[in-house]
Amino acid sequence: MSVTTPSAAAPAKAASENHDERLRQVSRLKRLLSRPELGSISGAILVFLFFAIVAGDSGMFAADGVLNWTTVSAQLGIIGIGACMLMIGGEFDLSIGSMIGFAGMMIAIPAVYWDWPVWLALMFAFSGALAIGFTNGFIVVKTGLPSFIVSLAFLFILRGLTIALSILFTNRTIVGGVHDRAEGDWLAAAFGGEIGGWLFAWLANIGLIGTYPNGDPLVSGIPMVIVWWMLLAIVCSWVLMRTKYGNWIFATGGDAKAAKNVGVPTDRVKISLFMFTAFCATVLAACQVLEFGSAAADRGLLKEFEAIIAAVIGGALLTGGYGSVVGACFGALIFGVVQMGINFAGFNSDWFRVFLGAMLLVAVLFNNYIRKRVTEAH
Repeated sequence: MSVTTPSAAAPAKAASENHDERLRQVSRLKRLLSRPELGSISGAILVFLFFAIVAGDSGMFAADGVLNWTTVSAQLGIIGIGACMLMIGGEFDLSIGSMIGFAGMMIAIPAVYWDWPVWLALMFAFSGALAIGFTNGFIVVKTGLPSFIVSLAFLFILRGLTIALSILFTNRTIVGGVHDRAEGDWLAAAFGGEIGGWLFAWLANIGLIGTYPNGDPLVSGIPMVIVWWMLLAIVCSWVLMRTKYGNWIFATGGDAKAAKNVGVPTDRVKISLFMFTAFCATVLAACQVLEFGSAAADRGLLKEFEAIIAAVIGGALLTGGYGSVVGACFGALIFGVVQMGINFAGFNSDWFRVFLGAMLLVAVLFNNYIRKRVTEAH
């Protein structure tokens, strides 16, 4: 009796047919279009090409010029990351800018007027900021009030407290003298120092970057504000894309009620994100205070809107549940390049706000179009 052996190709064909029946193949183009950072990366490339043409010989892309617009980008990028994470979680925080000024005073006043060591003043500022972020988030999740309204209230509360308390304790709205107190402090260097000085000295010695008349390199090191930006970008991208907590953030912003029904602790997620935005604002405040040696009551003014703009340009949706930390970083990079590039190119600086508003509108329209295309494709 003969036994018929099925060919090896038959199971493979059957498996292929089953695969085709159950799964829809998505083209690489559609996968690319579904990436939230696509718009900001494309925008950054266009901005770089534009200023390479109009300001390429102005020193904008020399070592010191690159440091200038990278530092501006980093200052916005730090708070832009916090705003992006919160927006993905479905909420807004309009008090970020006021928190920068308030946290700066929480560092400077104890250090200069109360003779606290700078490391203790820094810990005091971070503790106070986290407590305020917790309060902000707690009110939102427990009352059901829109975060726009709650954080708007905190915007005015914190800005008023910053001015009132600084006048009460120091009789002024600008507190200087932090550099003297920070000298030799073990924690101050983490926010106000530089790294990589040896590298730039070597680059100057071999003629790759310019030097001052005395031989010192034009760039003495990478400021810690840039280091913090890169560190937060890497950690937050990993958290969003590789951890359960990142999935919780997307689920909470996409549909909080459905996420709660499947066991996601949506309230804790939102409160933690409000605390994180406060943390990011305090990081920027600490970098500014220890770089400039002073705190000012009006520091951080309107920064909350710039942070949200960076997040939106980076692909974050105003409705939540969608966004990218990488995109927000490119949004901040566009901001920094344009702000400094306008000066390098010799344009009137009044056009910067016009460009910023136009970029916001274009980003929202582009993100909305892409999301509709991707949704229809699936």
